[in-house]
Amino acid sequence: MDFSGKVIWITGASSGIGEALAEAFAARGAAIILSGRRTDALQAVADRLPTASLVLPFETTDKDALPAIVEQAIAWQGHVDGLVNNAGISQRALAVDSALEVYDRIIAVDLLAPIWLTQLLLPHMTARKSGMIIGISSVAGRAGVPLRTAYCAAKHGLIGYLDALRSETEAHYGLKVHTVLPGSIRTAVSANALAGDGSAFGRTDSAIANGMDPAECAARILAAIDAGEPEILVAEGIEDMIAKLRMNDPLKLFETLAAMGGQMAAKRDEELAG
Repeated sequence: MDFSGKVIWITGASSGIGEALAEAFAARGAAIILSGRRTDALQAVADRLPTASLVLPFETTDKDALPAIVEQAIAWQGHVDGLVNNAGISQRALAVDSALEVYDRIIAVDLLAPIWLTQLLLPHMTARKSGMIIGISSVAGRAGVPLRTAYCAAKHGLIGYLDALRSETEAHYGLKVHTVLPGSIRTAVSANALAGDGSAFGRTDSAIANGMDPAECAARILAAIDAGEPEILVAEGIEDMIAKLRMNDPLKLFETLAAMGGQMAAKRDEELAG
């Protein structure tokens, strides 16, 4: 698919999957709006792109600022053809050890923020009867995996919102809505995840360290968009199995995850007992 003349807006574009998608869409001719909190990092990505780009930094949870941000994005080229809701934050803590503030923060960033931004851009796309909305969910948006109760809640919710939005906008308005379920991708998601007290987890776990390259993830996402796939699973090994079990054999999935979570909880109790 050629994206020449199209404008693709990507949140969380300064690194990881967002950066890789910016490069992949630009390679197909799209002009790119790069959003995130770190202006310098966004500009560094923009400087490498072969097409026109706009650095548009903002805090995704600043609800009051979003209407003006959306207006600025549309005004840049007169239209926005695709929105990639990629900005997010993960979790690395058992529920019993997670403060309520962890749930507030993750649900605000991973669920409410993409809903707000999509809702504000939606009238522009429906009026034009054209547009693409991509939500970066997770394998954890299909399966309740240990250490991520807040993250799973948010990512499950994002899939539900986008599935319902697709049902309302595809046939009449011509919008394309894609949910992406990545497994472990080699990014800073683990290091930036929230520990139980709300602080940064601060280290990269082995699954992420050995995960898929973001460029490969982006290539698979674009190939699936070309193929018209509404839900795009980008996972390998046990994570691919987990996502598929949720649909094909949920009882086996629940048993598998209960064994994993039980081991983690037992280890936690042993450490507390000294």
